[in-house]
Amino acid sequence: MSRRTERVNGLLLREISDIITGHINDPRLSAFTTVTGVDTSSDLSMAKVFVSVLGNQAAKEDTLAALRSASGFVRRSLRQRLTLRIVPAMDFRIDDSIERGAELIKLIDKVAPDPED
Repeated sequence: MSRRTERVNGLLLREISDIITGHINDPRLSAFTTVTGVDTSSDLSMAKVFVSVLGNQAAKEDTLAALRSASGFVRRSLRQRLTLRIVPAMDFRIDDSIERGAELIKLIDKVAPDPED
């Protein structure tokens, strides 16, 4: 990944997070939605946006549907905020790595002996 792509990923992550938390008024959008990563293609035409949603599976699906329907609004907002020649189209995806990590920690704690014993 080139330095430019990394910088664009970081910039998109910050701006998309701000737009989602402050400018989208969709009741399907969970209050506990966090943008965890952005992965743009090499030509900067597509961006995979990974979001973490705290809640059950229905809340995740509703949030994902809300984000996908608001993708045009997010792209227009990015076009106004940024000075990029090409603002990538966004593909929102659920990132469940935080939940998987928490489950692994629970399993390790269950199996590993407590060092204080």
